[in-house]
Amino acid sequence: MRLVFAGTPVAAVPSLDALLASGHEVAAVVTRPDAPAGRGLHLAPSPVAQRAADAGLEVLKPARPRDPEFLDRLRQIAPGCCPVTAYGALIPQQALDIPEHGWVNLHFSLLPAWRGAAPVQHALLHGDDITGATTFQIVAALDAGPVYGVVTEQVRPGDTAGDLLDRLAESGARLLVATIDGIESGELVARPQPEDGVSLAPKITPDDARVRWDEPAAAVSRRVRACTPAPGAWTELHGARIKLWPFAGVVDDAGVPPGPGQFRVLAGDVLVGTGSQPVRLGDVQPPGKRRMPAAEWARGLRLDDAAAVLG
Repeated sequence: MRLVFAGTPVAAVPSLDALLASGHEVAAVVTRPDAPAGRGLHLAPSPVAQRAADAGLEVLKPARPRDPEFLDRLRQIAPGCCPVTAYGALIPQQALDIPEHGWVNLHFSLLPAWRGAAPVQHALLHGDDITGATTFQIVAALDAGPVYGVVTEQVRPGDTAGDLLDRLAESGARLLVATIDGIESGELVARPQPEDGVSLAPKITPDDARVRWDEPAAAVSRRVRACTPAPGAWTELHGARIKLWPFAGVVDDAGVPPGPGQFRVLAGDVLVGTGSQPVRLGDVQPPGKRRMPAAEWARGLRLDDAAAVLG
């Protein structure tokens, strides 16, 4: 089948690679416009744009998918289907109507759970044991179209959002190719999503990534892992923001435990109190400094910091 693939971040590259290795023809790629990146904030192509250029594909970067020039070019290419992975913009009805088999999205959740921009982060934040990926027909309503197929994935105890997304990007890419195969053969029919079990996964904001030390240790840990690598979990000491990476563990026996946000430095460990057991900090990054182990950070603290509370 003749395809136009739409995607933008690193997580979409395995889908493009899988489609290129399949028996289908990827005629062009649609991605978001170049964006500032790096220390110099110079404009840079998206990971999908770079991979497509390396493969010699035509790359379309409309400012808006409803732009007439883009719609005209899509009609000229005349794809049979437009597979999508993490494109990052809503597809207007004018574009949805162009390919014979519509636009088929790979979404990183088991729909109807976690519709929205951050399904992997919300699965971790809410303590899901099982998640997965879903292929579905794009319709006007957010992630509400009929489903072609699913693949499941166990959430591992130490998973960050980055870890889990890496695995789903690979298994989801295989699911996307299988879905396009089934659509082309006519053997695969999309089924409506259940009306029950709908949950929403809006984009994680910096405020969402701020650690709430009065939450139980398990919830605090989930928040940090859900926000790693982006936007990055954080806390404050004396008004200065400190970035946090996943904890080194939960302490079951710490004597008299520190209160929520209070920290204690013990023999190379930095313990911080939560709403239940204390946690052992992993790596941290103070303002203007590099990422470092918490014990190294603690050696540079002033004596009066011991009475301070993280918040």
